[in-house]
Amino acid sequence: MEKTIHSRAYHLLLEWLKAERIRRKLTTRAVTAHIDVAYTWVTKVENRDRRLDVVEYVRYCHALKINPRKGIAILERELRLEQKTHAKK
Repeated sequence: MEKTIHSRAYHLLLEWLKAERIRRKLTTRAVTAHIDVAYTWVTKVENRDRRLDVVEYVRYCHALKINPRKGIAILERELRLEQKTHAKK
């Protein structure tokens, strides 16, 4: 099994978070101010240089004023597709 940080599902989740941040016209510094982390933290997460744990993910979503369940739905959808693909092999 591949490392989750390299998985397509994780990549899609981070793409969604970044798109939501940009859609809301928030800078990385604005998000980090809400989460109270170093200003480079969001950039490192979005570039997959740093793994996002579950608590951080929820805090990130709250900083963006989005429901964390939407991102979980993205993960679940992608993981179901992966399972179907593996079952066909």
